[in-house]
Amino acid sequence: MYKTIPHRRYGITLDFLKKHISKEQSILDLGVPNPFSDIMVSEGYTVENTKGEDLDEDTSTIDNSTAEVVTAFEIFEHLLSPYTVLKAIKTDELIISVPLKLWFASAYRSKTDMRDRHYHEFEDWQLDWLLEKTGWEIKDCIKWTNPTSKIGLRPLLRRFVPRYYMVYATKVK
Repeated sequence: MYKTIPHRRYGITLDFLKKHISKEQSILDLGVPNPFSDIMVSEGYTVENTKGEDLDEDTSTIDNSTAEVVTAFEIFEHLLSPYTVLKAIKTDELIISVPLKLWFASAYRSKTDMRDRHYHEFEDWQLDWLLEKTGWEIKDCIKWTNPTSKIGLRPLLRRFVPRYYMVYATKVK
């Protein structure tokens, strides 16, 4: 169902989520409702989303949530301070995915939407260190490519160079 190039990451993300998170657990998904949060709901997960607030400035939804798990799928690269958000999370489990920094492509920056920019495109070790510094222990991780159907050197490299990194982490007690 999610095997085609534009939606391949949904299938990978869903498989990783199912591997680690029970459908009985409630989820706070950082970010406004989106196609993947709809997929989680259709798969039987109970999901609440943040409301579009600037999480760099306002963590009240995180602070007031009673969810058992936090997910953040391609959100942290948009934050100036993911450290603050990670410290605010009270749950014991967390799944994060981020785009990896590619040596052959510039960081993403929308020319029309000031909020749709990547302040961070991580190397895997940077996200690992950020999680460790904020009190999380990585239990599992995966990387995957994001091939496109375009022709050229960069599209060819995208077939072989991982673009996304996802981790499952638990809070260090």
